[in-house]
Amino acid sequence: MTVFQQFIKLFLSNDLVKIPYNAGIIYPTPSNLTYFWNFGSYALFCLIVQIISGLFLAMHYVPDISLAFASVEHIMRDVNNGWLLRYTHANGASMFFIVVYLHMFRGLFYSSYDFPRHFVWFSGVLILFLMIITAFLGYVLPWGQMSFWGATVITNLVSAVPIWGSDLVIWLWGGYSIGNATLVRFFSLHFLLPFLILALVLIHIFFLHHVKSSNPLSISALVLDFVYFSPYYLLKDFFGLIVFLFFYGYFVFFFT
Repeated sequence: MTVFQQFIKLFLSNDLVKIPYNAGIIYPTPSNLTYFWNFGSYALFCLIVQIISGLFLAMHYVPDISLAFASVEHIMRDVNNGWLLRYTHANGASMFFIVVYLHMFRGLFYSSYDFPRHFVWFSGVLILFLMIITAFLGYVLPWGQMSFWGATVITNLVSAVPIWGSDLVIWLWGGYSIGNATLVRFFSLHFLLPFLILALVLIHIFFLHHVKSSNPLSISALVLDFVYFSPYYLLKDFFGLIVFLFFYGYFVFFFT
């Protein structure tokens, strides 16, 4: 055994390395999956892009009602490539929802929500609800007219909750009207929720790998021929991702 082989063996003996190795390299996958099964990978890519671009935007954003809009303009006009960062983040949210909707449509069409993958479906639906909340919070942050009245309309919907509705609205606002406390709360939640979504995505993937992927024939993967995820599906996802990036980039550079 060469020194390099010994190093690889030692490296793979670490449990933290074994998890992504088992999940992304030697994970047994049905050999008849179509490109409809790629959208989960695209969704993970979009989530990572949103988190990274959001972290850089947070370095320049000011969660104050008198400075929020000006800070967004500062990002667009004064920060080097700030316009690209913001457009990537704003359009990335739309791309995220598009691929997640297609991912869920595939699950509904091929009955991937049924036993034994019901926990995969439940965790995915929970991720979607958190995405909707996070997207709404992000919509408010520029603090323009659309943001203000959007926040007013949506938060007032909470008042329909029996008994505690009015108290919940006051808690959301941080006072008796929408103001600075509201914006600070929304910014804090918008910053934190993507990390909760990422944790749920890891749980979602764990459930998936525990019961194995579905397939167009709805036959158990143990019955079908299977291939390891790498290199075939890894390259297939990579090719699909390149096509998706052209679609993504078209909106970032030409339709913003």
